[in-house]
Amino acid sequence: MDPALIFGHDGEERLVAVEVLEDVEGGDNVAAFFRGGGGVSRRDFRLDPFLILESPSLLDGGPKPSRVEDLSGPGRYRALAFYPSWKSLQHARTWLSKRSGSRGGEAGGPFLQVNDPGQQALMLTGRTLFKGMAFEDVRRMQVDIETHTAPGFEFCNPERESDRIIIIALSDSEGWTEIMEERSGDEARLLRRFAEAVRARDPDVIEGHNIFKFDLPYLAARARRHRVKLALGRDGSAMTSRASRFTAGDRTIPYPRFEVFGRHIVDTFFLVQLYDVATRSLDSYGLKQAAAHFKLSAPGRTHIEGSEIAGEYARDPGRVLRYAGDDVRETRLLSDVLSRTYFAQTQMLPMTFQSVCVRGNAGKIDALMLREYLRRRHAVPSPGAASQFAGGATEVFVRGVVRNVHHCDVRSLYPSLMLARRIAPAGDDLGVFLQLLEFLRSFRLDAKKRMAGAADDAARRHWESLQAAFKILINSFYGYLGFAQALFNDFDAAARVTAGGRALMADMLEWLRAHGATPIELDTDGIYFVPPAFGPDGGRDRFRRGFEASLPPGIEVEFDGEYESMFSYKMKNYALLEPGGGVIVRGAALKSRGLEPYLRALLNEYVRLKLNGREAEAPALFERYEQCVRGRSWPIRMLAKTETLRDAPAAYAAKVGGSGRGRNAAYELALKSGRDYQAGDQVSYYIAGDKKSVAAHSAARLVAEWDPAARDENVEYYAAKIKALARRLEAGGEGDDGADGESEGG
Repeated sequence: MDPALIFGHDGEERLVAVEVLEDVEGGDNVAAFFRGGGGVSRRDFRLDPFLILESPSLLDGGPKPSRVEDLSGPGRYRALAFYPSWKSLQHARTWLSKRSGSRGGEAGGPFLQVNDPGQQALMLTGRTLFKGMAFEDVRRMQVDIETHTAPGFEFCNPERESDRIIIIALSDSEGWTEIMEERSGDEARLLRRFAEAVRARDPDVIEGHNIFKFDLPYLAARARRHRVKLALGRDGSAMTSRASRFTAGDRTIPYPRFEVFGRHIVDTFFLVQLYDVATRSLDSYGLKQAAAHFKLSAPGRTHIEGSEIAGEYARDPGRVLRYAGDDVRETRLLSDVLSRTYFAQTQMLPMTFQSVCVRGNAGKIDALMLREYLRRRHAVPSPGAASQFAGGATEVFVRGVVRNVHHCDVRSLYPSLMLARRIAPAGDDLGVFLQLLEFLRSFRLDAKKRMAGAADDAARRHWESLQAAFKILINSFYGYLGFAQALFNDFDAAARVTAGGRALMADMLEWLRAHGATPIELDTDGIYFVPPAFGPDGGRDRFRRGFEASLPPGIEVEFDGEYESMFSYKMKNYALLEPGGGVIVRGAALKSRGLEPYLRALLNEYVRLKLNGREAEAPALFERYEQCVRGRSWPIRMLAKTETLRDAPAAYAAKVGGSGRGRNAAYELALKSGRDYQAGDQVSYYIAGDKKSVAAHSAARLVAEWDPAARDENVEYYAAKIKALARRLEAGGEGDDGADGESEGG
């Protein structure tokens, strides 16, 4: 099979960035940057961006393309129209949209456009970034800022004049670190020093944790205030930004997508969320929590609450400098762990590294498919109409605590079924879909073998990231079939895949039961079960070999977990006790982020009691927590909630006044405070009073105004929440959606 199908048909190496020069017409309009020989060089080349059309006649009377090429084959889109610049292409697209009523890329529309200019350049040339490079060859810079917060506010806001940047911490993948501060308060000088450092170190990638939603917007806002040009681009240009969205599992997050000419921006906050979609193992996506999860925290790591930064900087600036240095160090190490997979994907995909880190997997498969169709100048099909079909099998057979639980998982269930049964999109008349899937699977198996036989850690990390990159893409081919915006989607084919999966899992359950095992939970491609009693004569191995032999050709099962016990709460919500005493918790119902800290701590203790066979101690546990509430023995932060204002308080007030939304405690407190709260500010509050049933928006008080000498937290309210949690847990998950039981308009 042709490797160009996966890695592109141009073998040029050490390309680290491409930028389309939007206004250049009639000359070299793509800047390509190459790392080598101790630095980065630039070479520009000519490329005509394109639109994909049903027919060249669509362009009659409109802006003239530089040329039109016919595409062969039966697909709907049978012409490529090329334009001399990105600006002229956008002009043509606007004209076509007005004429046809289609924005381009919509199912049923008469034309298609690849909206990312960098993706167009890579797709047409067959190039990919980072070819011939190891992950360590890419220069990555980490950025973290610390800011002053005006008295009376919990969180800084760049729109307040007083909330200046006090520290900018920088490090890079070559071991360089610089912690910048400006004791004189000259924020403009600090910003200029930052821009100079970026240009001097010349990173290919700028990294940060929550850099898109905090550090970069803050830097940009303060630079505007001081009229400082943050010339971070390789051409001396400033950052640009536009509204975008990031999707991780069932969460879609709006964010400002910042871009720097000739460089990539990677947010480890997003990478942590993508990691958690697969593992469901994190309680928080914060930097400190993620670093602790991956065991990256150094002994003696400095910890300072965000609301205490300004005061601590006034008392002990050296401690805050150490804190900022620890932040960039952990960001670098976190990226070392999480971004390697996306680096490996970038070596295959016609996308920039930044795009690979935020784009969905269906879009990545679309890019691979379309690149090959364009290379062969073959017509492209129209996306099929969406239709409903049944998904994978999910079922809970046993609730409560179960001992000696094993887990088996069908390796790449849906891809295996697609390959074994040759299930592919009907519109893929070149057969690229199954070629890609087969090549990726074969390449992944080879990468896993090479990883196992690696002679050193660097080689092992390389092959591990490569096989992980392949695995993510392989497991997304089924989802691609059922993705409404995919060019080669096929909902009937997707339905055949899931039907095959359900039938296979039903056969596996039947075999397990027939051979003395007790299934606990089935989730699409994996089964938790209690095995039959094994004797000392190799009974476990015979059981597993028999199970494997019962599977059809092309289907492989992996026994990937044995646990002391399992607390089966409800579908996709359970906890596992590992042989070494570690606890794995899956699902929002057992670790809801919406709960106050004291309830999360209670839930964690309760789960451990259940797993260790000490559930009889649960009533005493709940009683102890209630006594702590009634005895007022906790700091108020244990009871408080923190919310981020999505709208300005004035906008909230207008909606409430127009009956457009219910009242919300955080907004009500912001309005009553008399302070200049802005969208993006955080508000921490607790509930005061003495009645257990209260409206939170009227009983809430700011944590900042809480008086430890005259405690007024509502013990009846907080004790009642403990009782409500106990009832929910005792009900065994019936009707439990993982929420904390409190509903308020927001």
